[in-house]
Amino acid sequence: MDTVFYPNTDDQRQSVKRICIIGAGPAGLAALKVVLEASQYKAGIWQPVVFEARESLGGSVNPEKPDVPPATPLYDALTTNLPHPVMSYSDFPFPPSTPVFPTANVVLKYLEAYADHFNLRRHILFNNPVLSVDWSSDSHKWIVKSQSILIEFDLVMICNGHYNVPRYPTTSGLAAWLNSGRASHSMWYRHPISKHGKTVIVVGAGPSGNDITAELLSTGHTVIHSQSGATRLDKGDLKLRGRIKQYEQDGAVTFEDGSKETGVDHCILATGYEYTYPFLSSDILNPSYTPPIPPLPLTLHNSTFNVFPLAQHIWPIQSTQPYPPTSLAFLGLLFRVSPFPLVEVQAKAVLTAFAHPSHLDLTQEAVEVMNRYQELRGTLWGASGDIDEVQGISKAWHRFEAQQQYDYRDHLSMFIESADPFPDQPIRVPSWEREMYDKKNILRATWVALEKSGEAEDWVRGVGEGGVEEWVDLLRKLLKRGEEGQQPEVPELETAKL
Repeated sequence: MDTVFYPNTDDQRQSVKRICIIGAGPAGLAALKVVLEASQYKAGIWQPVVFEARESLGGSVNPEKPDVPPATPLYDALTTNLPHPVMSYSDFPFPPSTPVFPTANVVLKYLEAYADHFNLRRHILFNNPVLSVDWSSDSHKWIVKSQSILIEFDLVMICNGHYNVPRYPTTSGLAAWLNSGRASHSMWYRHPISKHGKTVIVVGAGPSGNDITAELLSTGHTVIHSQSGATRLDKGDLKLRGRIKQYEQDGAVTFEDGSKETGVDHCILATGYEYTYPFLSSDILNPSYTPPIPPLPLTLHNSTFNVFPLAQHIWPIQSTQPYPPTSLAFLGLLFRVSPFPLVEVQAKAVLTAFAHPSHLDLTQEAVEVMNRYQELRGTLWGASGDIDEVQGISKAWHRFEAQQQYDYRDHLSMFIESADPFPDQPIRVPSWEREMYDKKNILRATWVALEKSGEAEDWVRGVGEGGVEEWVDLLRKLLKRGEEGQQPEVPELETAKL
């Protein structure tokens, strides 16, 4: 298809504002729905367009076509790491009787139902990957070029997710294992296969690493689970080990403590994913670590672990670019969070700042960024300022601990309420949600036990038909059973992947 250019007319520049949303996964769908419920859209002032690279919506929970490189990390046994009442959008609960920790397919159906209920699909351009996003100093607009069209926009909301480019360690000898097929990233893992052999190393202690380890053990494999800082432990077919120092020939690996394992048939790297924005030029987003601060850098940086510096993990804070900071926004960068309600409130904050740019106090935001940097520096290393510190802070920057995500959401809610284009919508975090997030490991272990005993379906049958309060009651009942029965907790979960 030939490229078509849709510039804003002079009249449109004075009134209509075009909003570009990149990605139709959970963040992009939430952003679009929030635009459509705003008074500016209803008055014909805001015009949203969503660009989706694939032929259907869903992002990381949308499985790839057979026989092509995977677009998402969807292994067959994947379920959510959070109970769905905690992770659903604020005004669209999961259907009655949904398993408390649903599979990716159930989550995909939920997102499809969300899109249909709020009539979102008509605004989505499928099979339209964004190729470039550039600022025009002439028109003072963003020029967004996709596979088929070129359009001017006043606001760009980046919602492309961060589970589609695998991260590979630089450990000595690993490249040879990858080239020979002895090692692979967990993005390619779907279920145990003959290629994995009898003895498998799983690298990484996040949700994928824990899930894959458990599944391999359940199918009779010997698993060497490599985790940074782990204490050496042998328990049945499980061997817990620390960080790998060297991948050697003939299936041997050496660990940092000097110990060695031989006879490894395959290595699965559950080592995470990179933040990538191939449509942004290096003039807009510098592909490098941020130098130690202070001062804050004058340009925006992508270390592949974080985007920095951003106000509230959303808006650029820099002084060398000509575009308004409230015209570009990154959604969904945070992890160790409940993602759907978080991106929902982020979208409302983005549109609040877009409608009222002066409402965003960049000086105060810069102070908060500096304070977080110093806090992480003190927590992780002290004040040495070396490259290890920079890398460590980058890795930790978008990671929230315990209740931080809820404090963050309430902070954004206060920002929205003071200039709110979204009337009559309660957006403060309910106390039960905070409570159940803290107890997520007990809840998950108890739910897994119910599934194994065949009781799970009876527990959820009909729940939710009377509203979200029924789900809250069920979670309390599930928690009581887990605490009284002393169900073993599953390993600490890093984030809700779905």
